[in-house]
Amino acid sequence: MELDNLKPAGKDIKVLGTGCTKCKNLEKQTKQAVEELGMDATVSKVEDIVEIMKFGVMTTPALVVDGTVVVKGKVPSLNEIKTLINQ
Repeated sequence: MELDNLKPAGKDIKVLGTGCTKCKNLEKQTKQAVEELGMDATVSKVEDIVEIMKFGVMTTPALVVDGTVVVKGKVPSLNEIKTLINQ
């Protein structure tokens, strides 16, 4: 197998939230940010409270990029999301 032809895996982005309006808004804006950046990323929603707590998050919504919680308890602006997911 030639390693030169392998692309790095895309970012794994998770939106943590139980389904409230803020959580849905963060998910929508995160997907929009990924699309506008043309980024190779997977955006998924985690609604299971036990899974959310595994990230040490007690206030939602929260945004996790590649396993690291980058924001919790608020919905950042679209530009802030772009910066957070592009680091």
